[in-house]
Amino acid sequence: MNNQEPSATEEYTLFRESVRSFIETEVAPYHEDWEANKVVDRSLFQKAGKMGILLISADPEYGGSGIEDWHFSAIINEEFARSGYASAGLGIALQNDVVGPYLLELTNDEQKLRWLPGLVSGDLIGAIAMTEPGTGSDLAGISTRAVRDGDDYIINGSKTFISNGQNADVVVVVARTSEDRHSGLTLFVVERGTPGFERGRNLDKIGLRAQDTSELHFTDVRVPGANRLGAEGEGFKQLMGNLPQERLSLAVTAVAASEAVLSDTLAYVTERTAFGKPIGTFQHSRFLLAELRTEIDIARVYVDHCVDLHCRRELSPVQAAKAKWWCTELQLKVTDRCLQLHGGYGYMREYPVARAYLDARVQTIFGGTTEIMKEIIGRDLGL
Repeated sequence: MNNQEPSATEEYTLFRESVRSFIETEVAPYHEDWEANKVVDRSLFQKAGKMGILLISADPEYGGSGIEDWHFSAIINEEFARSGYASAGLGIALQNDVVGPYLLELTNDEQKLRWLPGLVSGDLIGAIAMTEPGTGSDLAGISTRAVRDGDDYIINGSKTFISNGQNADVVVVVARTSEDRHSGLTLFVVERGTPGFERGRNLDKIGLRAQDTSELHFTDVRVPGANRLGAEGEGFKQLMGNLPQERLSLAVTAVAASEAVLSDTLAYVTERTAFGKPIGTFQHSRFLLAELRTEIDIARVYVDHCVDLHCRRELSPVQAAKAKWWCTELQLKVTDRCLQLHGGYGYMREYPVARAYLDARVQTIFGGTTEIMKEIIGRDLGL
């Protein structure tokens, strides 16, 4: 009898299988309705919490597993991407990889006790409000203001393109507390039901239809000082510290989605015939698929390397920027070429490649556009 502990690889495999089963039973049967409603049911988060796939690294005293190995988060993202239900997985990835770090690392004991148990269980849903109607990738241009009033702050402003915006119970809001472009930003948590905090439209997107994406409005919202994350004026530094993980998360998703759509397309071109033979046997098809397979494999190696670096806390913003822009642009290329190989059927939403094509388009925009990623890399070159 083997009494040895399972290896990390075996743990990853078992975890991957459990996430895949979760998606098959708790996502697939409901996803069409969620897309029609433009929002996932809140019960998805509660089921994910019960499954143990929300904020895994949270300490056990808050309901988490205390596992700091980010490979597990990467596996969650990959399995949602491969399933074709990326719009359902995005909300969970946002809670784990984007909102989670702020509430795990920047909170004091009292704040952790207030928010982490609910975020781990899925009873609370998180969002982060950075983007504004007139401010996209230029975070230093944020104009939403937080003015101190005694022990409180009064927040005024608007945000847009906020994922989880309709469902969110706790929103990390980036607001300006002074005129300094970089030292004038501060992070606050605004909770559901706070007077003056209102949700606008659930935005009508071309892809990721089940992911609620909203406008948020703040009119004289009084937030207690106890809801500030870290010190006043540290917001820009805090954002820069957490953005590499967000960008790596998007790169991981992009590679897995590319692998999935290529696999589906290989099966399709083997079965679909033209001029009396499978369309995959034509030289153009073979060469195109060979090109895509090669580029995806190369991207996989780099992304896996970045995940390993991140687990060792050695991933740099520049490395994350490289992974984000290259892999998301590759995802656009792969889905476009694979849709073309499907012919007219690729334009039909009943085929997975059509949804993959629509869901992929935003990948080069959110989390920092391709152009901003190249700017980060270019500056690192001394240019």
